[in-house]
Amino acid sequence: MLHRYNFSNFFSFEQETEISFLLNDKAPQDSLAVTCDTGERLSKVLAVIGANGSGKTNVIKPLAFLDWFVGDSFHAKPDAKIPIEPHFFCDKGESTFEVEFDWDKSLWRYTATVTPDRVLAEALYRKTSRAFSYVFMRKWMDESKSYEVKQQGFGFSPREAEKVRENASLISTAAQYDVPLAHDMIAAQRIYTNVNYSGRSHLNVDQLLTASNFFVDPDHADMRIRMVDLLKSWDLGLSGVAIRKIPVTEASGTQKEVFVPFGLHDCDSKQAELALFQESSGTQGAFVLLAKLLPALASGGIAVIDEMEVDLHPHMLTPIMDLFLDKESNPLNAQVIFTCHSMEIFNLLHKWQVVLVQKGNDCRSEAWRLDSMQGVRSDDNLYAKYMSGTYGAVPGV
Repeated sequence: MLHRYNFSNFFSFEQETEISFLLNDKAPQDSLAVTCDTGERLSKVLAVIGANGSGKTNVIKPLAFLDWFVGDSFHAKPDAKIPIEPHFFCDKGESTFEVEFDWDKSLWRYTATVTPDRVLAEALYRKTSRAFSYVFMRKWMDESKSYEVKQQGFGFSPREAEKVRENASLISTAAQYDVPLAHDMIAAQRIYTNVNYSGRSHLNVDQLLTASNFFVDPDHADMRIRMVDLLKSWDLGLSGVAIRKIPVTEASGTQKEVFVPFGLHDCDSKQAELALFQESSGTQGAFVLLAKLLPALASGGIAVIDEMEVDLHPHMLTPIMDLFLDKESNPLNAQVIFTCHSMEIFNLLHKWQVVLVQKGNDCRSEAWRLDSMQGVRSDDNLYAKYMSGTYGAVPGV
């Protein structure tokens, strides 16, 4: 499970910013929290709230970036830039990242310092007794124009470790050489997101087809059944969802078959079906969203979602949150962090589960967890106080 992460000089954030799922003893013992294998109490849910353009998406982008960098950067082209964007007013060019998580009954810490051109430093630590010990450390040496790599039980050939490309993670590369720890750690990442370098992937035909391909996979049969049951129960006017193989002709004249989703509608003992492309944007959005949330729930992973409620009625947040809070639908304690514009979220979560984001006149974003503000009480009407501007992070305040 994810404990916390911090980052600096990344898109609209110049200063170091920490986002934490860790809870103290004052946080209530309820379905929003869970005790992990290493003994810490963690939240299952974090909601990110703020005005348009404040930097909400940039708060969750580090997780999407690290998921790609640690897992897939080996496959980038040798001359490709690392897909980050330092703050445009920052004098230094490097961005920093740090993430702590528990896995294999241990607490781990991963750090990286990168520029768009190269990795400057990268390290993995494992907590043993009371302190963190490095598993590997990798550092760029300007004098020799090469990397110095130290390892303690990582298992990567020293000769190959020193040759890892400047735009690739050592973990991602080691997995290609069948280093067990690297391979297993990547397999255990399990981050499901709709965020990329440019932000949220907006709803389109390709997303619907991608979700269809996911649900039609025989290995995902249980999630397909769950998706249909949920869409039927969410009062979207559907009696079911069918995914059919349809022949199409591309502009080049090439013919192929694609899996197309259809919404089923029962009315007066008759059934009609409508391609999901023709359904409401809310129905389409719910279908695509479930292709991210259900695999996180099934694997105990992390869903990183920008604009969770986009195109959905605000009341839909409650059943979506219930997927993560209910032990039956979330037996492996999956987590979700999401941005949101629906203020109803203040009625669903505690102050420990809300992150506020604000951008100043200096074009620098800042983020803080609501419980870090002095004077915020557990029994406060969070919705009313936020709407009045008491907490900041609202348009024009």
